[in-house]
Amino acid sequence: MRAMIAVAAKGLCRRYGRRWALVDVSFEMPEGVVAMVAGRNGSGKSTLLRTLGTAIRADHGTLRILGHDAAAERDRVREDVALLDHFTHLYEPLTALENLELVARLLGQPGGRAALLVRLEEVGLADRAGDPVQTFSAGMRKRLALARVLLKKARVVLLDEPYGDLDPPGFLLVDGILERLRAQGATVLMATHLLRRGQALCSRALVLESGRLVFSGPSGQMPERAFADVAGFAEGA
Repeated sequence: MRAMIAVAAKGLCRRYGRRWALVDVSFEMPEGVVAMVAGRNGSGKSTLLRTLGTAIRADHGTLRILGHDAAAERDRVREDVALLDHFTHLYEPLTALENLELVARLLGQPGGRAALLVRLEEVGLADRAGDPVQTFSAGMRKRLALARVLLKKARVVLLDEPYGDLDPPGFLLVDGILERLRAQGATVLMATHLLRRGQALCSRALVLESGRLVFSGPSGQMPERAFADVAGFAEGA
């Protein structure tokens, strides 16, 4: 039986002022696939993920998420999508635990301290649960933002540079999160410069150049120029 299409983009275009960040981007992503989005800085990766997550609207084109029109059914789509944005959007004066409690309330989920402490334990922050986020390092903020994404239990998960700001143990944390999401049947699109790592963890890949989709297919068949574009980025341990 053919897998359901989780993401169907057709002719997506997005402009900032006079610059086109996305130009006629079209692809389909089956449900349950873990895919990476590659390309040099400014190629449109973040814009694509934010468009898929309905954080911004496309200027042209159509987008369907799990069969729902992202323009006409925006609120419905948002119920099924979790986005780790380039900016963490955490509440700085609140503690790590309070940040998760707030999200749990917004999602209508049980926000008991014990359950949320388990989430913080999963990202290595249980011992900092009572500390204000404004005292956190960039890596700790990224860990908390990942915990917030996992709290939603979304069917489509969009991760913008999840390895950014993390140390080697944090890299392994993200690896484990990807495997966990795969086991849960989630559809994941991850923008990353760590292409070798992405190839090992993702079955599909999208490659963007100047806002245009130049490759969509198995990650093992990515064009060599994609690796040349990001040469010099450390793959981490």
